[in-house]
Amino acid sequence: MNTELILSTYNSPRALVLTLLSVARQTRRPESICVADDGSGPETAAAIADVQARFPGLPIRHVWHEDRGFEKNVILNKAIATSQAEYLVFIDGDCLIHPGFIARHLELARPDRFLSGSLIRLDTPTTEAVTEEDVLQGRVFDRDWLAQTGTFGRFSTRLKAGLLPKPASHLLEAVYPVGRNWCGANGSAYRAAILRVNGLDETMKYGGGDKEFGIRLENSGVKGRHIRFTAPLVHLDHPRGYKDAEKIRAHRAQIQAARASGKIWAEAGIDGHLSGGAP
Repeated sequence: MNTELILSTYNSPRALVLTLLSVARQTRRPESICVADDGSGPETAAAIADVQARFPGLPIRHVWHEDRGFEKNVILNKAIATSQAEYLVFIDGDCLIHPGFIARHLELARPDRFLSGSLIRLDTPTTEAVTEEDVLQGRVFDRDWLAQTGTFGRFSTRLKAGLLPKPASHLLEAVYPVGRNWCGANGSAYRAAILRVNGLDETMKYGGGDKEFGIRLENSGVKGRHIRFTAPLVHLDHPRGYKDAEKIRAHRAQIQAARASGKIWAEAGIDGHLSGGAP
């Protein structure tokens, strides 16, 4: 199955390089990697070129638009519209993925299903201390290393780091009492399913856009399935200057409306980026 990994980024070249290095270590690499860039400066393009020079086998494409504030959904829609892949896996450009991450997403992929994972969050001092060698040698996924950094504040975080054997984690994912919401930093679906709901809602900025998108997928018959404990992903800490409480409140109303109405189609969605109009 032709697969593309789409990762979003904005002016975080160091984190992006670390993320791409983790992609280079995948046991099952995607056929393509798309950096969906929400208006970064030239440092990001230089970082991508550096990784490509070091790892010529990584097929990276760079989709960019002008910086107009937080427009992650817009750049993701552009990335999806221009993708040639059948199956799409999504992460953020500050997320380090376990070597078996892509393989696990593909193992459970089905046309009537989207997959939603979770994050192991590092604090600021640990994030700043992570080196390229930590990623390339796999230390960032080692449970002893994570414990020493103080990352395991909750037992559930240990589970996310692969505490249990895979069969037990697989079973736990099926029964764990948490909502099957789309996670844009650890999610995947067939491209055709995404097009049928017209992609992400471009009117939604930070806060809630992922959940609203997942609700519309569910309304269309594509149901969520957790990979919470079998697709480890380590998230690097960063400031969120774009966080806007008023927009978040407005997005909550949109989420409730989508759930109550059974909404499927995003009026401001991906169709504007597709040649020939709507799919």
